[in-house]
Amino acid sequence: MMKLKYLSLLAAVATLPALAQTQLNVINFGGANANAQKKAFYEPYDKTGAAKIVAVEYNGEQAKIKAMVEAGKVTWDVVEVESPDVSRGCDEGLFEKIDWAKVGNKADFVPAAVHECGVGVFVWSTVMAYNADKLKTPPKTWADFWDTKKIAGKRGMRKGARYNLEFALMADGVATADVYKVLATKAGADRAFAKLTQLKPNIQWWEAGAQPPQFLVAGDVVMSTVYNGRIDAANREGKNLGIGWTGGIYDLDYWVIPKGTPNKDAAIKFIAYATAPAAQAEYARNIAYGPVNNKALPQLSKEVLANLPTSPANAKDSLQFNVKFWADQGEELEKRFAAWATQ
Repeated sequence: MMKLKYLSLLAAVATLPALAQTQLNVINFGGANANAQKKAFYEPYDKTGAAKIVAVEYNGEQAKIKAMVEAGKVTWDVVEVESPDVSRGCDEGLFEKIDWAKVGNKADFVPAAVHECGVGVFVWSTVMAYNADKLKTPPKTWADFWDTKKIAGKRGMRKGARYNLEFALMADGVATADVYKVLATKAGADRAFAKLTQLKPNIQWWEAGAQPPQFLVAGDVVMSTVYNGRIDAANREGKNLGIGWTGGIYDLDYWVIPKGTPNKDAAIKFIAYATAPAAQAEYARNIAYGPVNNKALPQLSKEVLANLPTSPANAKDSLQFNVKFWADQGEELEKRFAAWATQ
């Protein structure tokens, strides 16, 4: 009898490490963002013993998630997705509904971070940037960005309608709060394209996020639209690039849980950990993307806050990227932009 008890005890002990170390496959977009996630989320979470995080990089292919869910063979537990994909995947039934009682108090989060199928990871922004070594009077508004008499030189802009039409309307005097209301009308779209046409001879297009800092450092452009994290990365390497935050367009990436993962409970525990104030603050120290949990902000130094899209000073005149607007009208506007760009 003693021997049986002893064997039972051994069996129980043998299962403990397995229970403690669930493997959780967390999928991200790679690069500096993945490195910041590793330091702020994955490595500290591994040390808690709750799960072993295995980070996997991808390019945002929603089709892979769909194939797994439909086949009933889900091996991805937590996936980082962009804002258009969280709503689309939710509508298609690809993601588990989020039990917010297990994540945290919704009131602590940036409102846009709260979704029925997703939890915000971080806030990033498309802003204007300049080389502070070469431009002594920095641009303050999108009207300045357009004013080639006041500030001579080329402007870098992303090759596409998205963001540029919004910036054009702000340059033409439309208040940030009214941008999408105006752009949704034919007259508003015409006005945005007319304003872009004014600047067209001075535009140098970019297509990859790494290009604007390179253009600025080389002196190819005097100002450029850019993803704010790219400027932070360049400055960490010793560059002296400045950001004008007025009228920046912010957006979020989200954590989602593919429907049918066998590790649903472990996945939500990890998301809760990664969106708690301490983890969010540590993430923001490693890359200049804003915390989704507002309680992280008091934990950050003035130096860190100065580079974040969610700090009060930088967020006061920002515009949230309107996913629904671009889902409804984006295809038509991008076609019009492509035709306009070749004229």
